[in-house]
Amino acid sequence: MLVVTDATPLRYLILIDQVAVLLALYERVIVPQAVIGELQHARTPPIVRTWCTTPPTWLDIRREMSGRDAGLTHLGAGERAAILLAQELQADLLLIDDKEGRQAAERRGLTVLGTLGVLARAADQRLVDLASVLAQLQAARFYLTPAMAQELLTRDAARKTAQELPDGLRDA
Repeated sequence: MLVVTDATPLRYLILIDQVAVLLALYERVIVPQAVIGELQHARTPPIVRTWCTTPPTWLDIRREMSGRDAGLTHLGAGERAAILLAQELQADLLLIDDKEGRQAAERRGLTVLGTLGVLARAADQRLVDLASVLAQLQAARFYLTPAMAQELLTRDAARKTAQELPDGLRDA
């Protein structure tokens, strides 16, 4: 699966020490150089800046395409670069949280998933405890409404219940 990411999913997964779920879920993730530049900004938490100085081998950092796209000028440099790279590579998935960025990517036919979606998938594969990582995200100042958290936890509980059923009852 070809996956491109923007800054926010990387930032928060690093902050809550769950960035390795990207490797477990996708094996290789591509990131534009502009995103790495954003993650090394002076106002970025030191742990994120440090992580970016020696990224893991599964993170493939790519130079941006040259040229501009008038339809993306309202977005930040990282969002623009991630969308254009995902388009250029015909990525299977773009990881992005910014609402306007997600909408722009979807208008271009890209499949998008945010940080919460990544963590929900990781929970589905028993890589993380969803309640715990949501609490960590909130502590890291990730925007998460109580309704959003409750919806994710309700789905997670339903999944766990379904997994506990005997094989013959799961499909009933």
